[in-house]
Amino acid sequence: MKTDQALRLLVVDDEEGMRLGIERGLKSYLFDLPEYETTVNYEITLAADGETAVEILKQDSFDLILLDYMLPGINGLDVLLFIQQEHPETTVIMVTAFASLEVAVSATKHGAYDFLAKPFSPTELRNVVSKATKHIMTLREARRLADEKRHIRFEFLSVLAHELKSPLAAVENYLQLMDQRISGNDLETYDHSIKRSLIRLGGMRKMILDLLDLTRLESGQFERHPEWVDVKQVVETSLETLSTLAEDLNIRLSGDYNGPCKLFGVSAEIEILLNNFISNAIKYNRENGSVDVKVVSDSENIRIEVADTGIGMTEEEASRLFGEFVRIHNEKTRNIQGSGLGLSIVNKIVRNLDGSIKVTSTPDVGSTFTVDIPVNKVAAQMLTTETGPANA
Repeated sequence: MKTDQALRLLVVDDEEGMRLGIERGLKSYLFDLPEYETTVNYEITLAADGETAVEILKQDSFDLILLDYMLPGINGLDVLLFIQQEHPETTVIMVTAFASLEVAVSATKHGAYDFLAKPFSPTELRNVVSKATKHIMTLREARRLADEKRHIRFEFLSVLAHELKSPLAAVENYLQLMDQRISGNDLETYDHSIKRSLIRLGGMRKMILDLLDLTRLESGQFERHPEWVDVKQVVETSLETLSTLAEDLNIRLSGDYNGPCKLFGVSAEIEILLNNFISNAIKYNRENGSVDVKVVSDSENIRIEVADTGIGMTEEEASRLFGEFVRIHNEKTRNIQGSGLGLSIVNKIVRNLDGSIKVTSTPDVGSTFTVDIPVNKVAAQMLTTETGPANA
């Protein structure tokens, strides 16, 4: 949504006509910056000499200053040096009737952003002010992004520390229990502590691996070598890999396939996607439940559905699901381990494939995750070519 912003502008010139002329030329001027979705106007303050300007600047700050080079008393260069010391982020345009190269070099060397020679037309004034305004807004945006980056980094590290603190504390407690022989000297009495420690350490290892995957995806360092991927084969491998986890909870796994079931992508990414979907469907299921994976494809699109008979989610919980470190916390999920990164990684993978992802869920009934991935034009042509890789 477009916004209006006002820049505070100080005009320092000993000629009253020049001060008032600049004020008239800029008072009603609106500078449109569509790239920042904003329109800029100017709040103008006037100063007749360098001493007055310095006194004003001791009490107040400005975004932009139009500063006459030749002033009685304190000259423009001295005022410029004061500005650089006290208000280094302020943008200064030096104005002078002596449009010499030496003056321009001296002013810019001492921190002036630009140079405007007298006499100048309203159009020339607005052009140089517009250029400086764009410079100011660009610097503001850069600072905003830097602040946002620092905030995100802080939030990320805070959540990471919180997520690691709990399993570390649990493992430490189990080790202290064994170290102090709280349950005696029989090793078998510590089997539960050892198993729980291994589970906690496994969760931490999963979080670290997820973080590495997420970092590689975000930075573009995840090596992507697209090829024809047999999604059916990846599904079968994932189901087999996760069968032990499913057996522990008496959960039935099944796969259903319709169409070529091939897409042009990165096999490792599809494997990460399916492993996250299926493992979540198992972990958040109920005992004696089921997980059904369905793949449907044609020459243009491929759809992957992973449906479970688990605890389900509310609509509000489902809407937050694909953020980083987002886990649904309630009485039903309290004892379920997870990093909160898996679905965030899945979401980025799907975006890399120009696909879409959605979830439908009903509490105490189950959830269905659906991914639609378009087969790119090259792939579509290959799928419809009798001798193409899709039929190899």
